Amino acid sequence: MLPSPLQRVADDRFERHGVTLLLKRDDLIHPDLPGNKYRKLVLNLSAAADAGHGTLLTFGGAYSNHLRATAAAGRLLGFTTIGVVRGDELAGRPLNPSLARCAADGMRLHFVDRPTYRAKGEPATLEAILRATDARDAYVIPEGGSNALAVRGCAALGDELRGHTDVAAVACGTGGTLAGLAAGLGPERRALGIPVLRGGFLGPEIRALQERALGAPTANWSLDERFHCGGYARTPPELLAFAADFEQRHGSATGLAVERIYVAKLLHALTALTEEGAFPPGTRLTAVITGTGRDPA
Repeated sequence: MLPSPLQRVADDRFERHGVTLLLKRDDLIHPDLPGNKYRKLVLNLSAAADAGHGTLLTFGGAYSNHLRATAAAGRLLGFTTIGVVRGDELAGRPLNPSLARCAADGMRLHFVDRPTYRAKGEPATLEAILRATDARDAYVIPEGGSNALAVRGCAALGDELRGHTDVAAVACGTGGTLAGLAAGLGPERRALGIPVLRGGFLGPEIRALQERALGAPTANWSLDERFHCGGYARTPPELLAFAADFEQRHGSATGLAVERIYVAKLLHALTALTEEGAFPPGTRLTAVITGTGRDPA
């Protein structure tokens, strides 16, 4: 479903500060390729097909939405898919629901130790992975799908929001969605990224992505690093309580099931920032809903 729906949410935590909260429902784009995963993959899949590649190889952790989306794309479009998974200790164990969904969609899972995974961008390490998976002719998509083509694909998201928002916010893993969102919004509007990982490394990576995709970084985005809740996939009780409360407040009106790893942190951050007075009265604030909270199985 493109363009994805834009829903206004009546929430007193925003309205008493004069802020209008909107939800950009990218989770409704496609049942198997929700949200930013579709936008980041679509141009990569086209490039792979145009170049005659029959196999896609990509990377992710044990709960990677990107791996799930790539596996689904392979099933739908006829690609063989290989997922290189961080953590060789997972090999031989029962698969969690995310990896089980990948396998059910035909993805071959290849587990590597963490030092190898960290070095996956080095040519020698990548070549060794391609040899080990017998995939020398594969089209390689980076972790999270974030590359120049992904940034261009996500620019359509910003373009859809022009004229409808003043600030558009998105949860960030690898930064590709924010890089494209900011480019598509144009210079008069602001893009805000809420990283879900610790480390403070995303700023340079987003600038580099924009340079590769656009020729130069844009100046209309920023990051707030305070809302990762301890790191990726960390969902403390207070975050789970917030997500459950948001669903109770708005689930019947919107049909939204709040995804806990990315979307819950985004919505919690925007609520806290609004309480801090980060957005002037009259601001139209859009939360980009990048994934679904429904069980992957």
